Amino acid sequence: MGGGDKCLLPLAGRPVLAQVIDRIRPQVAALALNANGDATRFAGFGLQVVADDAMDFAGPLAGILAALDWAQRTHPAAPGVLTVPADTPFLPLDFAVRLVAAGAPAIARSGARIHPVAGFWPMESAAALRTALRTEGLRKVGDWTARLTPSVVDFAAEPFDPFFNINTPEDLARAQSLL
Repeated sequence: MGGGDKCLLPLAGRPVLAQVIDRIRPQVAALALNANGDATRFAGFGLQVVADDAMDFAGPLAGILAALDWAQRTHPAAPGVLTVPADTPFLPLDFAVRLVAAGAPAIARSGARIHPVAGFWPMESAAALRTALRTEGLRKVGDWTARLTPSVVDFAAEPFDPFFNINTPEDLARAQSLL
């Protein structure tokens, strides 16, 4: 996509992130955004921006750990955290209730495809994830989820995949047509 934040690209006259927030906010008690760098670029969304504490930009796993750490500080009684990618504007309206009902850990699947970043993570997994990131160098969300043996929650992939994410200009055009 030429660099920059995909979630800030316009979709139906609003940033992709605004579409994601519209889908997920009604489903959760609290919402924060994991992002690194200058947090002011997200100021208009009214979310607390939580940066990774990993020094080497460890990817989505570092984001999951940042979410767990944030939730432990701000909502210590919560059973876990729900994570979703910021470039998935068609998240199911029953996403949270279905993953939480499955129990943490749980991840989404649509069609035959697993979406490991779209998950519900137990609060008590933070210490083990921190060790896996810092000591073992683990970077793949799929490798982490395999350790946890999560429940897999199925979502219909028709008429289109609700976990469709925007990675190319063609994806952005397709998302526009789906809206």
